[in-house]
Amino acid sequence: MRSPTAILQLICPDRPGLVSELSGWVAANGGNILHADHHTDAGAGLFLSRIEWALEGFGLPREAIVPAVAALAGRLGGEGQVHFSDALPRVAIFASRQDHCLVDLLWRTRSGELPMQVPLVISNHPDLEALAVDFGARFVHLPVTAATRPEVEQVQLALLEEERIELVVLAKYMQVLSPAFLDRFSQVINIHHSFLPAFQGAQPYHRAWERGVKLIGATAHFVTEELDGGPIIEQATMHVGHRDEVEDLIRKGRDTERLALARAVRLFLRRQVMVYRGRTAVFD
Repeated sequence: MRSPTAILQLICPDRPGLVSELSGWVAANGGNILHADHHTDAGAGLFLSRIEWALEGFGLPREAIVPAVAALAGRLGGEGQVHFSDALPRVAIFASRQDHCLVDLLWRTRSGELPMQVPLVISNHPDLEALAVDFGARFVHLPVTAATRPEVEQVQLALLEEERIELVVLAKYMQVLSPAFLDRFSQVINIHHSFLPAFQGAQPYHRAWERGVKLIGATAHFVTEELDGGPIIEQATMHVGHRDEVEDLIRKGRDTERLALARAVRLFLRRQVMVYRGRTAVFD
């Protein structure tokens, strides 16, 4: 297992010398930088930075790094946050009846590929309980109707708070989260079975087949109040041919869904995704 690192994510107004100032701050505290990625959005006048350095030999104790980063971001007129690579975020997975994305995420977590904990699986159907329990997750069945959605979401939010959840992953949940839910918990990643912005909404594979597309895809994105319109994190595609029927597109689509969602979650866990102005910068 590699030695733990600190990861700084910072967004601030752009100006000359920022890369030097940030790397100089790490060096002044004895830090050895392992990765440094920067992006300037000239149109927005913003500078984005992700810097990762080894904690071994760093001059500040962990508890002092967070306020030091806040002070640094304040001096630059921006916002910054720091994460530690050996901290395993607590993630809740919402699912319905389809199990392919849930199985994939749980397997990748158990194998150590995704550095996270999954203490909670919530579903509007009981079908996946045995699967979740087999992987050591608490399973909560909460049926949802249009009439009961507000009450159900209150229970969901209480469970997220109880389990100290940092991220929710919608693994084919097939339900729309309300603006009220997102106001209270906004760190949500969804997998959409289409290469957005094409074929938004329901039955994208059927509509893609009708159009005779040669590529199908899946899109992992942050959830916002705009249906299927949140900032995109990752996309995956696969070729299809004229002999493929709708069932073939669905089968192949499941592979793209698993891959895009796993990649997006890993990018989030590695703190390689930064959201600004309704879009993402992905330092992959």
